[in-house]
Amino acid sequence: MAVTLPHKEDLNQTNYITPAGDYETFVDEDHYAEKVREWGLSTTKEVKTQFWYKDKTHQRLVTIKGYEVYGVSTEFNTVIVEFQDGNLSCIHPAYLKEMQAASFGKALLSETSEAPVPSEEKKVTTKELKSPTSEQKVTAKKEKKATKEKAPKLELPEDKVHFTATVKQFALSWNHFNEEHDEVVVLENVVVDQEEPLEVGLAWCSHSKTLKKYELTPGEKLEFDGKIVKKKLPKGKDVEDEFIVEDPVPYKINNPSKIQKS
Repeated sequence: MAVTLPHKEDLNQTNYITPAGDYETFVDEDHYAEKVREWGLSTTKEVKTQFWYKDKTHQRLVTIKGYEVYGVSTEFNTVIVEFQDGNLSCIHPAYLKEMQAASFGKALLSETSEAPVPSEEKKVTTKELKSPTSEQKVTAKKEKKATKEKAPKLELPEDKVHFTATVKQFALSWNHFNEEHDEVVVLENVVVDQEEPLEVGLAWCSHSKTLKKYELTPGEKLEFDGKIVKKKLPKGKDVEDEFIVEDPVPYKINNPSKIQKS
């Protein structure tokens, strides 16, 4: 299919929502593939590297450079896309997913031309994100209330740190972006190894292609490096088709590396 490039005047009409300051970037190709599939932007064996950004009068190819995180539990993402002219813009992954449909753009509302909202608030308006924003606010309020009632707040390290943990189980967690189950690993006895050890308890991480190479089994003790964030494990099922775990798993470990079995 021939690609029609936009006219120069169309480029000037694109409503860029420029990211404010630093944003999360991808550690490697596996990390990129994990996030793109989590957002439901690619379901093929070879992960897509280019996507359509569509407007009322034109469509442009973009690549994903990174993402922002926001919400009480940093559960929500705003994708950072780069246009072929080097401009960056923020967009909700669900909205970018809609843009990939052939029917998208035939009945766009005029609101898309309104001025951008500063991304330092870690969110954009409902006119840019469409329906997810109102649902996100309700979810964030519920999580904030539950946090106050159920557990004291941990001061999580912001940088990559060293962990010890035990493999508790493998599970399937529901991904609302692509409406499929993702494979995850639930860890117990998680401790941040620092001058004053921080006992985390339960945490989880994606069972990525890299992690599968270690052939982990329940009960194994591990040491590894990673970055921990407050992100509750979505409800799902374990590999035996039973509900995931009785206790909540409030923390996620991103990109575990230098894994050693002890």
